[in-house]
Amino acid sequence: MHLQQTKRGSRASGGPQYYFHNLTEPIKLYLRKKGVVSVALITPYGATKSDYFAVGTYHKIGPNMQPIEGKVGHDRIQQGFANKSIGESIRHWYNLSPGDFERLDIDIEIKDDVFYLTPLNYKYADKKRKISIQRTLHPLTFTKNNKSPLWLEQLQRSDKRFSGIVKWSLDEICRIVKDHHSKSKSPYVQENDILRASGPLHHLGIKLGPVVGKGYDCYSEIRFLDYPPYFVPIELKRKSSGFKYQERKYGKNELSRAVILCVKHDHVNLPRHIDVIELEALCNYGKQ
Repeated sequence: MHLQQTKRGSRASGGPQYYFHNLTEPIKLYLRKKGVVSVALITPYGATKSDYFAVGTYHKIGPNMQPIEGKVGHDRIQQGFANKSIGESIRHWYNLSPGDFERLDIDIEIKDDVFYLTPLNYKYADKKRKISIQRTLHPLTFTKNNKSPLWLEQLQRSDKRFSGIVKWSLDEICRIVKDHHSKSKSPYVQENDILRASGPLHHLGIKLGPVVGKGYDCYSEIRFLDYPPYFVPIELKRKSSGFKYQERKYGKNELSRAVILCVKHDHVNLPRHIDVIELEALCNYGKQ
């Protein structure tokens, strides 16, 4: 499957357009039956909500983003509420150089009536070479058995920029882990005590937001490497297996996307768009 950029030379008449080509039969049938499907873009950090819509060949977007009969004749992505094209958004998130795309190879997963769109390769109109985009299954996960390449690069980058800051941060995280460990657990320690990690995590690229009493615990900002900031719900848990009801998204306009910040990771089957940051794994990494 891929997106083909059209209207490269006629931006004054609506800007670049992106048509689907070679959609798999299940995706094509789903789109043409629905008419209009919301699109979530997979970024280097994982899925994020977008204002784009996939539109079937026999439909166009009507009032309130509802499908009505149309005659465009192409399965496509439209901007909807967005202020730039899907190609510009991909360029923004993946920190790509300027230029007109000729094509974008993609993968699409249908989840909760949303197309989760992952860019795989891209080719500029004035270049011969196709360039691959690295795809990571759980890009924000750092556990004993799964340390994402994005996390490892971020730790290395942070250590180079500010010598000693990673060691200090991981040492502070070790203090928190010790207070929650079953053998040395502090009396009456609360789950929200995990928030003591906010300072060390800030130095590593994660800014925890305010803890709220409804929905996810804190809506937070993550900024790794040279990528743009990414906002995602973070759930505080002593153990990741306690993340049960939250695996169901909050509200029909939300994505099934969250990060679990826990002391100990023991969740056996992690859902596709849920990541885990395990403080114990960060602590042990710092001791290596």
